[in-house]
Amino acid sequence: MKIERIELRHVKLILVSPFVTSMGVEYDEEHIIVRVDAEGVTGWGESVAEGTPFYSYETVPTAWHILTDFLMPSVLGKDLQNIDEALAGYAKVRGHMMAKAGLEAALWDVFAKSKGISLSQMLGGTRKKIDVGVSIGIQDSVAGLIKKVEGYLTEGYKRIKIKIAPGLDMQFVEALRKEFPNLMLQVDANSAYTLDDIELFKKMDHYNLSLIEQPLGYEDIYDHSKMQRELKTPICLDESIHSLDDTRAAIELESCRIINIKPGRVGGYTESKLIHDYCASKNIPVWHGGMLESGIGRAGNVALASLPNFTLPGDISASKRYYKTDIVDPEFVVNLDGTMDVPTKPGIGVEVNMRELDNVTVRSVAMKI
Repeated sequence: MKIERIELRHVKLILVSPFVTSMGVEYDEEHIIVRVDAEGVTGWGESVAEGTPFYSYETVPTAWHILTDFLMPSVLGKDLQNIDEALAGYAKVRGHMMAKAGLEAALWDVFAKSKGISLSQMLGGTRKKIDVGVSIGIQDSVAGLIKKVEGYLTEGYKRIKIKIAPGLDMQFVEALRKEFPNLMLQVDANSAYTLDDIELFKKMDHYNLSLIEQPLGYEDIYDHSKMQRELKTPICLDESIHSLDDTRAAIELESCRIINIKPGRVGGYTESKLIHDYCASKNIPVWHGGMLESGIGRAGNVALASLPNFTLPGDISASKRYYKTDIVDPEFVVNLDGTMDVPTKPGIGVEVNMRELDNVTVRSVAMKI
């Protein structure tokens, strides 16, 4: 298909409530929406680079630069037969995974729509529904956290993940396990701890957590292997896994027993599938993380999470969890059994609400042949 036009939109969506992690407080989410037009077909993607460099070195301005100056020119005007041809066009660009993932997602959507099949089908998905969980930011009090969890369990979520930080950890774990003995519970440290904190995590071994996510450095693999040897609870790596190579190293070193896959973090669906397949060959379960995406990115996440080795509930919550109004129709909802339906219409399977997209757009740029 000939790539005739590519458009970027810098969007800013206001969160329904502040999201607190060890990295700080978020009141809104800034991402880049990518639109690709090719022979009458329109594809949509989302770059999850944020306004701050706290989760990743990539930000909206850096991703904007890489997209407009390198990635978009490498595919614009080209007659592409498949995704691999597009990736080959910008293979020499090192890093900048979130920028790459946004463009690649839009291209996957174009190709799936051109074939008349869903993105899930094109990626190799096998499920009509996926299990989903919810991520809860650090709360002001134990009572407030318990109330939040009760509300989400009522909505149907099967798994609860809480953010933790030094000094804001064990009291929440202890209270939740006491209040909800059978709750599927996990914690996410976002790299806030060191090996000096290993005794804290040994205490968590007694609370039947499904996993401990990224306790140590955001690029570390080796020290996690030291911690995992001392723990019964599986460690899950997130921030330090950027590629299949990182995944292989982590598994060889026994740094973790579970991998969190985020397409934005690893450069797109192609690399995500490689990581998924490798983990499956090593009997390592994977689950799908979230980056507070709009419905465009969420649609892609749902499709990817329909692949067979995504055996743990992902951070793919309902649209209303983060935003009063999403930018897609229909919005994503959680079923009472804790699942989310996988869209079956061609491509990402939802329509972009252009009026809402215009409302949240900060700036835009388009290139065409």
